[in-house]
Amino acid sequence: MLKHLGESSLLTILLLFNRIWQERVFPLSWLKAIVVPIPKPGKDKQDPNNYRPIALTSCLSKLLERMVSAQLMHVLERSKWFVPSQSGFRRRRNTIDNLLKLVTAIREAFVRKKHLVSIFFDIEKAYDRTWRYGILKDLSDIGLKGNMPHFIKNFLQTRIFQIRIGNILSDNFNQQEGVPQGSVLSMLLFIIKINGIVSKLPAYVNSTLFVDDIQIHCAGDDMGFIQRQLQTAINNMTDWASTNGFIFSPQKTVCVHFCRRRGLHPDPDFQLNGSPILIVQETKFLGIIFDTKLTFRSHIKHLKTKCIRTLNIMKVLSSSSWGADKVSLMRIYRSLVRSKLDYGVPVYDSAAKSSLKMFCPSVHDSVHHQGLRIATGAFRTTPIPSLQVISGEPSLELRRHRLSLSYFYKIKS
Repeated sequence: MLKHLGESSLLTILLLFNRIWQERVFPLSWLKAIVVPIPKPGKDKQDPNNYRPIALTSCLSKLLERMVSAQLMHVLERSKWFVPSQSGFRRRRNTIDNLLKLVTAIREAFVRKKHLVSIFFDIEKAYDRTWRYGILKDLSDIGLKGNMPHFIKNFLQTRIFQIRIGNILSDNFNQQEGVPQGSVLSMLLFIIKINGIVSKLPAYVNSTLFVDDIQIHCAGDDMGFIQRQLQTAINNMTDWASTNGFIFSPQKTVCVHFCRRRGLHPDPDFQLNGSPILIVQETKFLGIIFDTKLTFRSHIKHLKTKCIRTLNIMKVLSSSSWGADKVSLMRIYRSLVRSKLDYGVPVYDSAAKSSLKMFCPSVHDSVHHQGLRIATGAFRTTPIPSLQVISGEPSLELRRHRLSLSYFYKIKS
C-alpha cells in the first residue's frame, strides 16, 4: 500500500520519521500489536506451547524500523563487532555457511579417523527472555551516541498486545521484557544481545551461530579430551546465559557423536544445568538432518516425503477440465517443490549416489520428473530429454552441480 502513495504523501511520511528521530519520541499507537497464534506443524494443538505467536504491528513503524536497522547494521559491520561465527541476517551470509562449516569439520575428522562431537543448543523462549537493558548496554559498549540509542530505548519500552482468535480479541497484556514479536528491528537487536554467547569457548572448541541456532563441536582421538573441552564450553555458555537472562532447554538440547571408526566407542556424557544432555543418532540443524555417519539418508528421505505431499496437491490442481494451466503449474512446482530440493544442495550433494537415488528409484518415478509431467501434462511414456526441453528444466544432478558451483564462486569472490 505504501509503495503506491504519491510523492506528497511520501514526503509527509518522511517528515514524520524525521520528527520522531529528532525529537526522540515514539508514537504510542505503534507500541500496540495484535498477536495471532499459529499452530506448529505436527504438534498437539491442545498445548498452548505448540503455537507460534505472529504479531501484527503498524506498517509505518515497520518502514521506519527497516531504515534504522539498515543504518545500525552498517555501523556494526563497519566496526567488525559481530563474532565471525554469526551468520544470521548478515550481508553475504546465510545458513549454508554454517552448515558447510560443520560438514567440513566432520569430514576432516572422518579422514583423520577421529571423533567429532557436536552439541546443538535450544534456548527457551529466546526472544521473550531477551534482556532489554542488556541490549542498551551493548549499544553503549559499541560506542553508539546521538539519536540512535534513544530511538531504540523508546522502541523497547513496555508494549501492549492483544491475542486474536478468529474475530475474538483478548484483553490487553503488557510485555515488559524481550524484543517485540513481529518487529523488523527485533531480529537485529536479538543478534546484538546473543553475540557474546560463544565468546569464551576453549581453544579446541568451534562454533556456528545463526541468530539463536547455536552449535559447538570438538574433534579429537581421545573421547575424554573432547568431553572435558565441551563440558567447559557448556559451563561457560551457561554462565553467560544466566548473566544475560537466557535459559537453555535441557530437554531440547541434544548431542551427536559423529564417527566412522570401526568397533564400539563410548558416547560422551554432558551436563546442562544439572540435567544430562540427550545423545541422539540424528538431529535437524538449520533445516538439514544430520546423522552420525553423515550419509544424509534421513534428510533425503524426509525431503522426498515432503515433495511427494506437494506433488499430490499439484495433481488435484492439474485437472484437464478446470485445473491450472502449464505456466501456473510450473510456478507452483518451482516455488513449492524445486525450492525444497535446492535448499542445502552444497551440503547434501556430497551424499553417496545410492542415497541421492532416493529422489529417483526409477527414471519414471523421479520426484523431479513427476512434477514436470504434472505441470506440462506430458505422458508417462514421454522421453526424459523431451520432458526437460518442454519444461525448460535440467536434470536434478545437473542442477545440483550448478548450485554448488554458484556457491563456490560466491565464497571465492
